[in-house]
This record gives sequence, structure tokens and C-alpha cells, in this order.
Amino acid sequence: MGTVVLSIDAELAWGFHDLPNPPDRRIEAARPSWERLLATLEKFSIPATWAIVGHLFLPECDGFHRTHPASPDWFARDPGGKAENHDSWFGPDLVREIQSAETPHEIGCHSFSHVEFGKRETTREIAVAEVEASIKAAASMGVPLHSFVFPRNNVGYRSVLSSYGFTCYRGTRPSWWFDSLPTPRAGKLLDATVVRSAPPLVSPTADEYGLVDLPASLDLFGFEGIARSFVEPAFGDPIVRQAKAGIERAVTEDGVFHLWLHPNNLLDEPDFRRLNRVLSYLAARRKRTSLSVETMRTASERAIDESPIRERTPP
Repeated sequence: MGTVVLSIDAELAWGFHDLPNPPDRRIEAARPSWERLLATLEKFSIPATWAIVGHLFLPECDGFHRTHPASPDWFARDPGGKAENHDSWFGPDLVREIQSAETPHEIGCHSFSHVEFGKRETTREIAVAEVEASIKAAASMGVPLHSFVFPRNNVGYRSVLSSYGFTCYRGTRPSWWFDSLPTPRAGKLLDATVVRSAPPLVSPTADEYGLVDLPASLDLFGFEGIARSFVEPAFGDPIVRQAKAGIERAVTEDGVFHLWLHPNNLLDEPDFRRLNRVLSYLAARRKRTSLSVETMRTASERAIDESPIRERTPP
């Protein structure tokens, strides 16, 4: 019997502030969709790991962050000021809503300002500053940080996470059969309509720094745009099908089915219908079987307690 884990990249405007043309609609949707996502999780009593950008914990800031070693341009879009005046850049009220929820969610870390840790331009000094600022900001709201989700899934500086007390992170998903094709997008479309393969279960794995890598299995909004508008009317929602197939694998097999999304993915009613269909199915299968639904932290801790985790050989 396996486990289902849901992790959420919670970032508001910080997820796009480094882009030349930030997607205004996704930024505008991020806050109301965050609140509606939390309400939906409460409806089905589904716990999740909310990996939150550290700046969102702040009640106010000067907008410059001069002690941060990143280029001054990095914070050029930060408006500074008080949280109540800039609700796309601050979110202590949203954090409090998670803290007060009846379902035992975990609050994790998504860096302080959405720095990609695996990017060539990111120095160790910047990674340390991101971690230290996140820990300090979260501690001001009584939140200890254990789980880490790398911005844009760009893994790097795991040794820094280990030295600051983090215990697990969301690793990159295993390869699917179409990833090695000359045209992976075409293979992905073929998989959605004809092959209809089930997404992978993953196993928590201890890395060389003592952190538990809990890889992703399925991005709940990894099939969008023109492809979705073409496939869904004729073949049904491929993500719902894949999510159900992954949940069924977790019912009958050992391993973790790790789902993830951003609140800003939830733009229209079809997106919320997808979310509701997946969570309602998960809740029903949990009720009728021994399937467990856990946060990243509890799933990693349970894996350590129940059996020795296979250590990955350092490269």
C-alpha cells in the first residue's frame, strides 16, 4: 500500500518577477485561487505541503533588501511597504489561514524570493541568503521549515539545505517514455490520447547530504494550452485520468504518488473542476482502502522509520 503526497508552489507575484513579461492574469488569480484551493482541500480533508516563498511571511519591507547578495535588479519589482497595501507581494494573512485550517497542512519553503538554486548565476552566497531569510521570516510567524521545493524545480545547493536543518525536498520527476523522443511534446500528446500510461510512483531516497529526495510524479497542470483544448473534448481530461491511475497504483503498490501544482494554475472553472475531480477521487479511495495521504515531511519521516532508505551514490 502506498501514499499520496500533494505539494503546492505558493508564490503569488514572486513566481514571475524575473520574467520580462509577467503573466498578469496568473498573478491576479494567485491570491483568490490560493484561498479557494485551501477551501477545497478542507472540504475533502486533504493535507498538503504548502511550499511558500519566504517574502510572503513578511508584514512589510523596504523593497530593496540591501543585505541580500543578489543584484539590486533582482528586487526591482518589489514594491516594498506594508502587506495590506501590496497583496500580490506579501501574504501573512494567507499563511495564517493555512495555520488555522482544521486539516494538518505542512508549511514548507520555496526560497525567499524565487531564486533558481540550480541556475548557473546563483552563487552559494545567494543560496545561503535565501535560506536564512526564509527561516527568519517563517520563524516570525512561528513556522519551522523542514521541506523545500526548488523554484522551477531547478535543484541546487542541497548541501546548504542540509546545513540549515531541512530534511527533505521535492526532486525532479522520473522520465516518462516520451521524454527521450526527438519530439517529446508529440509523444506527450500520443500518451494522452492513445498510450494512456500511468504516472510513476516514487521512492524517498536519501542523498549524500542526508536529505530525503521525494521526487514529483505528476504536475496537475502539465497538460495545458492548445493540446488540452484539443484533447479534453474528444478524450476527456488526461490529467484527471493520469491522477486516478496514479492513485490506483498507490492503492495496490508500495511507493509515493506525488502530485503538485501552483495556486496560480487555477484560472477558470474547468481548472477547479479538474481539482475537485482529483481530490474527490482521492478522498473516496482513502475512505475505502488503506491508502494514506501525507505531507512531504510526514511521508519522508515515515519512510525513514519504516525501512532503511536506499542511499544514492554521489556522482
